[in-house]
This record gives sequence, C-alpha cells and structure tokens, in this order.
Amino acid sequence: MSLTARDIAEIAKLLDTSHFSSLDLTVGDFRLRLRRSGGWSGRDYDDHEPASVARKAEAEAPPPPLTQEAGAARVGEVDVPAPLLGNFYTAPRPGDPPFVAVGDEVNEETVVGIIEVMKLMNPIRAGVSGTVVAMLAENGTAVEEDQPLIRVRLKG
Repeated sequence: MSLTARDIAEIAKLLDTSHFSSLDLTVGDFRLRLRRSGGWSGRDYDDHEPASVARKAEAEAPPPPLTQEAGAARVGEVDVPAPLLGNFYTAPRPGDPPFVAVGDEVNEETVVGIIEVMKLMNPIRAGVSGTVVAMLAENGTAVEEDQPLIRVRLKG
C-alpha cells in the first residue's frame, strides 16, 4: 500500500482538526509520523525509515474533559474501548437512531458505534454481554485507541 501526497495532506488535515497531538502510521516499510507542537524541524525526520514524515502545528490541543460517567467502572461493569483512533459515531447516519443507548441490552456481537478512519467506517462491537450503563464518548468526536466508548454492566 502506498499513500499519495493528497492522502497525506488529508491525514494532516484530520490531525489538525482533532484533539490528538500525534499520529504514527506504519504500513509495511512505509511510516508516516505527524506531530503537533510548534514548527517543523529537520530533526524530526528519521533517515533510517524509508518514508517518514514529521509535521508540527501551532499548539498542542488539551485533552477532552472527562464526563462524570468517565470515572472508574464499578464492580461488575466494564468499559468497551475504541480498538483504533478516528472519529466515533453513535449512529449509522446523521439523523438515524443510535446503535445503542443507556439501558439497552448488548451481546458480544452488538454494534455499539462506528469509527471513521480515512473515510472507512469500522463497526465497533461490544465484545461483552450486559446492559449499557453509560455513553462515554460523544457522537462525532475524535477518539484515541483504547479510549472508553461505552460502559456495560455485565450479566450475572
């Protein structure tokens, strides 16, 4: 797989509009490294990597505030994490009902949302059985890998 200059520009644009401070993408021998924090420096370019790119932006964005529900899970509850970084959506299309809501029963195969990465929509499954007790990520927000998306009270 190779990325065009247009692909890289689109990825950089997505990073600029997100709350993330960096992105490292490796596909085979290709490595793309994007950073935000102040101005580009040649020191960020690693000659040992065939296609490494480094980029700096004006200022590092602060992490999103935690909601009350984002505290520690109680006994018998688990957080369903994002398996990858991207934009999280709670419904298949704008205006459609959400995949799940607080109070809904889910099982391992229940789709709880989608994460968009480079225009690809990736369904996110609960991976556990139980009842949704909290929505931890807001619709349309950028999420990081392993960031909790929903909290589920396990059956039993």
